[in-house]
Amino acid sequence: MPPTNNVLDEARQLVERRLADLDEERKRLERALAELGGKSSRRRPGRPRGSSKKAASGSTSTGSGAPRRRRKRRGGTRGDQAVKLIEAQPGISASDVAKNMKIKPNYLYRVLGDLEKEGRVKKDGRQYYPAGG
Repeated sequence: MPPTNNVLDEARQLVERRLADLDEERKRLERALAELGGKSSRRRPGRPRGSSKKAASGSTSTGSGAPRRRRKRRGGTRGDQAVKLIEAQPGISASDVAKNMKIKPNYLYRVLGDLEKEGRVKKDGRQYYPAGG
């Protein structure tokens, strides 16, 4: 009967070799996937969680170096739409503006903060008023 240590060492070496082979194969498959334009599921060193190699879809390259063209929003920007609503209904709350615009309130709060800094609207408590009025 062979010593137990020898059998365990051989088994450990066999598993380590197999893992090394599988690791090489995984790296090869990830490179192939990247060349085909797919996403690699592995984060690269120095990248925070949730980041990706590609930019946001609106600014990705078409291959010729020019950014993709984005469709112009009908009715102007979100800020312009919010100002029109506030002018039409002075004293309206941010959540009501968001409901009318069919967008989430947490996004609108950011837009309204920028509009307030620009001096286009004024906030009094929870109500928003046009800056001119």
